[in-house]
Amino acid sequence: MNASTQNNLKTFILLAGLTALFLFLGMSLGSTRGLIYAVVIVVVMNAGSYWFSDSIALKMNRAQPVSQAEAPQLYATVQHLAQRAGLPMPRIYITPDMQPNAFATGRNPQHAAVAVTQGILQILSQDELEGVLAHEMAHVKHRDILISSIAAMLAGAIAFLPRLLWIFGGRDSGIGMIGRLAMMLLAPIAAMMIQMMVSRSREFEADREGARLCGRPASLANALRRLETGAQSIPMAANQATAHMYIINPLRADGLKNLFSSHPPTSERVQRLEAMASNPALME
Repeated sequence: MNASTQNNLKTFILLAGLTALFLFLGMSLGSTRGLIYAVVIVVVMNAGSYWFSDSIALKMNRAQPVSQAEAPQLYATVQHLAQRAGLPMPRIYITPDMQPNAFATGRNPQHAAVAVTQGILQILSQDELEGVLAHEMAHVKHRDILISSIAAMLAGAIAFLPRLLWIFGGRDSGIGMIGRLAMMLLAPIAAMMIQMMVSRSREFEADREGARLCGRPASLANALRRLETGAQSIPMAANQATAHMYIINPLRADGLKNLFSSHPPTSERVQRLEAMASNPALME
C-alpha cells in the first residue's frame, strides 16, 4: 500500500469515526430524539459546508479576486500547475495580510479558488512560490478543503449538540447527570482531536502531490521553512474556523495548543520532502 492510499484510508476512517462519535453522542444524550437531532444537524451543516464553504472562507479572509492582467506571473504559474494536474483553472485571490501564507478552497475542482497573501508574494522565490501553489492545487485535486470543512463542521456540531439536547429534552437519556456532564466536556475534545488528525493527514498528502506536480520537493521544503518563520514573526488576524485551510498554521501554536494544531510539525513535513528529493520514487 503506497503513501497516497494510506493517507486516503486514514482520512476515511477518521471521518467515519467523527460521524460515529456525533451520532453516538446524540443517541446517548437524547435517546431517539437525540439521534434525530444529530442527523438533522449533520445534514444541514454538511449541506451548508458543501455549497458555501468557499465564499465564506474568502470573505472571512478579505480575499480579493485578481485577473491575469493584474497578476500575470501568479496567474501563469497557477495555470501551468492546473494543466499539469488536469484541472480547470481556479479563481485566483490575494489577501491583504503581510504574513506569508496561502490557501485553497472550493467544494470541487470546478468551483475552486486559490488565495495567496501579499506577504508570500514578497518573500518567496518563484520556485518556492510554485511549490506552495502546487501544494494548494493538490488540495483542489483531492477535494481536501471540502473534507476538512466537513470535519470542522462535525466537530463544531459535536461541541454544540450536548447544549442543544440539554435544552430540548436530553434529560431522558438514562445516563445520569454525571454522564451527561462528562460527555459535554470530553466529546468536543475528542472531536477536535479527530478533526486535527484529518487535517494533518491531508497536509502530508498535499505535500507529496504538490512535490510531484512541481517536480521540485526541495523548493516546497524551503518554502515551508520560510513560511514557518514568517508565521511566527508576523501576526495574522486569521479566524480559527479557517486556520486549517492555510498551508502553514497562521495562528501561534505553543505548548498544549500543539496537540490541537490543524497542521503537522513543519520540521516533519520538510523532512519528508527532503526524503522525496533524495528518492523521487517516494512521490509516487
